Amino acid sequence: MDKKIVALLFGGQSSEHEVSKKSAITILNALSEEKYFVLPIYITTEGKWFLYDGPKENIGVNGWQKFATPVVLSPDAAHRGILRLVGERFKVIPVDVVFPILHGKNGEDGTIQGLCELAQIPYVGCGVLSSAVCMDKVFAKIVVESLGIRQADYVVVSRADLRDKEKLDAICKDIRYKLGYPCFVKPSKAGSSVGIKKAAKKAELVDALFLAALHDEKIIVEKGILGREFECAVLGNENAAASPVGEIRYTADFYDYDAKYADETSCTIVPADIPEAISQEMRDIALKVYKACDCKGMARVDFFMNKKNEIIFNEINTVPGFTSISMYAMLWKEGGLPMPDLCDRLITLALEQSE
Repeated sequence: MDKKIVALLFGGQSSEHEVSKKSAITILNALSEEKYFVLPIYITTEGKWFLYDGPKENIGVNGWQKFATPVVLSPDAAHRGILRLVGERFKVIPVDVVFPILHGKNGEDGTIQGLCELAQIPYVGCGVLSSAVCMDKVFAKIVVESLGIRQADYVVVSRADLRDKEKLDAICKDIRYKLGYPCFVKPSKAGSSVGIKKAAKKAELVDALFLAALHDEKIIVEKGILGREFECAVLGNENAAASPVGEIRYTADFYDYDAKYADETSCTIVPADIPEAISQEMRDIALKVYKACDCKGMARVDFFMNKKNEIIFNEINTVPGFTSISMYAMLWKEGGLPMPDLCDRLITLALEQSE
């Protein structure tokens, strides 16, 4: 069997750059050298592309440049590959499939997917439209609302409205009236809980709005939900399947970036300790949202469950984390797919989509 040439894109120009690097190391370790020839392509925070040819553990650390040469993914469909700078000329390196493990802006939002479409190269994960819709929490909520699925009440705020004190005061009053405190303030297009704050009074709400505005021009404010948090992984194209459900437990005020990646007291319970009927309901909802958003390949769907055991949709992520502590791979391992098999399946699904 001929080896497939896989371009693994990681790093990127988002606030989740560091998480992407950790995900890339996990995937590099999982991809079989007998099946794949991997081209690790590191995108810097400035947007420069490099083909990395050094030790996996040194990815992105100081001195990585000595293992890297400039490349670009050619949008020219005649190339179907990357262009590597050799001397003063570019050499075409063919690519069978792109594996974009770029979390957040300029990676999870349909931009890289659009480039792959232009290049006519198969790629792992969701397409342009579903990536863009799911990345934008407001549009994802509109889709979920149309399905009649329970979710937290929310208010949408524009960054431009924050510049006017009268408008800002009116927004705060509207949020207090419609949602009450505590509420959660989020950039509409960001992940890994970057830019999210909990607000229990007006002063905290104002600070949280301005923080979120640093990350996106559109801000979503959600009613606080008191309950437990769960995640479900979905895998597949037309005949997608949902994994067992996992629970997130943490001691922080909420599951923010530090709680996810720095707080050693945070943990995941796989499978979740909940009745099978509730677990099945979450899986059913996850698949319903996945299909309504026209997802392909993979996504992770997150939920709350309140004290009445009511399931509340939180969000959907089309490029979930693949770090050593990320839930997506843990859930599929519980479902019978260890990491190497999961990566194989994702690449197979990408190639099927191009047929």
